[in-house]
Amino acid sequence: MNRLLFVIFIAFFASLLLYPLVIPLLRKVKAGQNILSYVEMHAQKQGTPTMGGVVFVPIAAVAAICFSQERPVLVACVSALAFLFVGFLDDFFKIRGGKNQGLRAWQKMLFLLAVGAAASVYAYRFGFTEVYVPFTYLSFDLGAWFIPFGIFVYAATVNCVNLTDGADGLAAACSLVYLAFLGIILMIQAEMASLSVVAFAFVGALAAFLLFNTGKASVFMGDTGSLALGGVIATLSLVSGNAFYIVILGIPFLLSGISVILQVAVFKLTHKRIFRMSPLHHHFQMKGYSEQKIVYAYSLLSVGMGLVAVCSLIV
Repeated sequence: MNRLLFVIFIAFFASLLLYPLVIPLLRKVKAGQNILSYVEMHAQKQGTPTMGGVVFVPIAAVAAICFSQERPVLVACVSALAFLFVGFLDDFFKIRGGKNQGLRAWQKMLFLLAVGAAASVYAYRFGFTEVYVPFTYLSFDLGAWFIPFGIFVYAATVNCVNLTDGADGLAAACSLVYLAFLGIILMIQAEMASLSVVAFAFVGALAAFLLFNTGKASVFMGDTGSLALGGVIATLSLVSGNAFYIVILGIPFLLSGISVILQVAVFKLTHKRIFRMSPLHHHFQMKGYSEQKIVYAYSLLSVGMGLVAVCSLIV
């Protein structure tokens, strides 16, 4: 427990000290966010520094590796850095082109699938193919089927976390809660307790990032951060056998993904929209709810689902 508290504090204070240095640098190199013209309520955010993930992701990864060099820990950190690289490329091309368009959708998906496939093959080769059924003591081994299952989980999780990154503090807060409860679950399960070091390292780094990302954000995480968060959440959940917990602990991410799918599908069929705007948090914004209230509600929902999941394991 002392080790986990220490990794949280190390990641937190390292990020806290580095952001005041990095944010002015991002402004200096004109790494500002380009806001889509139809997102009128975000117009005042035009030019806010982005790529904030370049701080909290490497710090969390290095902090975790300093405390554990076990193979699953290394894979989780390497996958997070690989997704960070994909996100960095996307953000870089957005900034260079002066538009909210970086990598093409197929290019980004190709990169994501490649990293997800590599991590899934790794998990299969080293026998991390068991999957727990939430709220039960049941589990089953997917064997070679773990590879396509893992690729799907990576694609879905990374994209859903990315879609949730649309309000100040939203993706960071929901990810922090997810990783905190997943870390507790990993400690309870014991078999993969070493992975809790990664989860809590990201909790500490994200807590510091939120100080600069809430209210009126001083910096956005960008795809640099959101893709990495989706990647580390998917890796930790898959390798530990807790992939099905993604739909419980990650219900805000699920809401984002499903709302976009429903919006597109219904519009194509009926030429009508069921939400004022998707993802769902934008719908609430269009109805007049403040970003702070939305972040609070989503975070509270995440905490509630996390408590349910943890209680189901200890009762």
